[in-house]
Amino acid sequence: MKNTIIPGLAGVIADRTTISTVGKSGLGLSYRGYSIEELTKEADFEEVAYLLLYGELPVKSELDAFRKRLTSLRGLPVPLKSILEQIPAGAHPMDVMRTGCSALGAMEPETSEAEQLKCVERLLATLPGMLLYWHHFHTSGKRIETVSDEERLACHFLNLLHGKSPTKEACNAVNVSFIIYAEHEFNASTFSARVTTSTRTDYHSAITAAIGTLKGPLHGGANEEAMKLIDRFSSPDEAEKEILQMLERKERIMGFGHRVYKEQADPRSDIIKAWSKKIAEDTGHELLYQVSERIEEVVLREKGLFANVDFYSASLYHMCGIPTVMFTPLFVFARAAGWSAHIIEQRATGRLIRPTAEYIGPKPRKFVPVEKR
Repeated sequence: MKNTIIPGLAGVIADRTTISTVGKSGLGLSYRGYSIEELTKEADFEEVAYLLLYGELPVKSELDAFRKRLTSLRGLPVPLKSILEQIPAGAHPMDVMRTGCSALGAMEPETSEAEQLKCVERLLATLPGMLLYWHHFHTSGKRIETVSDEERLACHFLNLLHGKSPTKEACNAVNVSFIIYAEHEFNASTFSARVTTSTRTDYHSAITAAIGTLKGPLHGGANEEAMKLIDRFSSPDEAEKEILQMLERKERIMGFGHRVYKEQADPRSDIIKAWSKKIAEDTGHELLYQVSERIEEVVLREKGLFANVDFYSASLYHMCGIPTVMFTPLFVFARAAGWSAHIIEQRATGRLIRPTAEYIGPKPRKFVPVEKR
């Protein structure tokens, strides 16, 4: 019987996982059994990262110790700082993330799988510092310290970015965004990490592969493109008029539609939308939110497409003073926890991922020497 070919592997069950459910009837989006709605209401990102990595929510002593470890690991090696300084100012920040991760793996290699959680915690702690050391060096010439007294990763990032303690509202909003970005089953970058891991390579190689995959605009860059679109309009009416014209020209509107969430809304979207609205009211960016909401209404009405998590995260990040080119790296800060959980799970299976392909190229041909071609 002829094998069934499914382009893009849509709907193909590639393996089992205990980490998350995505779009499953009656389950929604959950991390190790906990709903995303409950986690974003009750937890900090550090609790969620611990849950993903260690399998259970931490008790207070475990959470305190985990936070203390992450805080103590934020300093960057001097050779890594030198490499970051040499990355051009015009490079995309995702290139900084990819290069920084790879360089850290060379400087502090994983010598055995027994050390994998040490490598995970070190990377989670240093990713914001890598990005912002490079950023400040090339924008102001400052060689910043990549440590801070902020316990929460969201607050730490905003502190390094702005050079001062963030507001409670901004910290909470970014914290929620990290939770909803932390994990999403076998998405492209996670599957890339698992394929790479299946060869029994090291931890940093798998994460580097995942970062490179996430850089692609069909996966991780949608919020950047969504912000560029939203920022073009000075009123909801102007936005509606132009969006209708774009749809008529069959142009793609970034931040809408999802491979998994076709018949239902992305559950993460409503969560981040509520935070976008709150931050808009707190910071005087109501117009930006109103433009975003009108675009959402038009695309849903005209095309039946729901906004995905990237659409409202764009305006949220913008209102928190985060440069647009940093949106996808923030995705990296969060998803590194999910990637790492999948690397650990894939290593436990020990099986090489190696699918097959149906050949549709030329039929057998006879080789002709170059002088006779």
